[in-house]
Amino acid sequence: MTSKKEKVIQVLVIALITIAAGTVLIMISNASPAEAYGNFFRGIFGNLNGFCEVFVKATPLIFTGLGCAVAFRTGFFNIGAEGQFYIGALTATMVALKVTGPVGMILAMIVGFLAGGIWALIAALFKAKLGISEIIVTIMLNYISINLLGIAVRTFLMDPAGSVPQSEKFDTSVLIPQILPPTRLHLGFVFALIAVAIVWYLLEKTTLGYEIKVVGFNKRAAACNGISVMKNIIISAFLSGGLAGIAGVVEVLAIQKKLLEGISSNCGYTAVLIALMAGNHPVGVVVASIGMAALQVGANTMQRQLGVPSSIVDILIGLVVLLILAKGLIHGKKKKAA
Repeated sequence: MTSKKEKVIQVLVIALITIAAGTVLIMISNASPAEAYGNFFRGIFGNLNGFCEVFVKATPLIFTGLGCAVAFRTGFFNIGAEGQFYIGALTATMVALKVTGPVGMILAMIVGFLAGGIWALIAALFKAKLGISEIIVTIMLNYISINLLGIAVRTFLMDPAGSVPQSEKFDTSVLIPQILPPTRLHLGFVFALIAVAIVWYLLEKTTLGYEIKVVGFNKRAAACNGISVMKNIIISAFLSGGLAGIAGVVEVLAIQKKLLEGISSNCGYTAVLIALMAGNHPVGVVVASIGMAALQVGANTMQRQLGVPSSIVDILIGLVVLLILAKGLIHGKKKKAA
């Protein structure tokens, strides 16, 4: 087993390699690394708006990353958080345009959760009944849900007073309130932290959480001990899709305040990386999501001030994931050798 000291050293090595790679990429962009990093941290800590923006961007990542982490715990590889996000946003919009007030907001969140969960269940049932890989099914469902939303904002949900493919704006009474005006920080971030606490308790302190972990470790051993593999996969798939669905609800009710195309900014795909970096641990998901959001906010500032491409962040994230995978591979070989 890796000691705490070894884990700290591994994290520091990954951090140093990432910083070195980032420095090289900044220099290739004909910018001063010192200036670039200065603007990077200024974008995050330079003012209240920038600091709060980190938590705004982290909110949907926490929900979707948490959803992926729950599914991965049972070995159900949910790559469909993006599609579940869109389904949650679409169904929540249908509710929010009809029901106003706090009741409308709560009902939209419940419906978005259920819709996202059911969307993920499709892949779970295909796997259970037909033996079709959930990876293929969830990816295909992403395309279906994204295009369903596209059809909706061009037809029955399109704002009748406009010509742009988007819904009409929601009534202010149904919106998720801001916490710290005039920043965009909203109550959805608090909801995300509550979700993390609930999932942590569920996974670490309940019989269901124990069964989910056992199924993830060894399905055959779980079945031999009377644990229903399929039941736990279905439950984890539903929870996973539901959490991603809530991410879509929060995005439309707190940030966009209407439904339009491209609302996720690919956070459903980023969620897979977050779950991986977090080791599928709920608290780790929060840390990874905030770190990812901080990278995005800082990189955008670098791009505005110095013209350094913000896509550098995507390269560095990919590098971090590769380093984490390499670390796991090396550790696995050492265990076999021992």
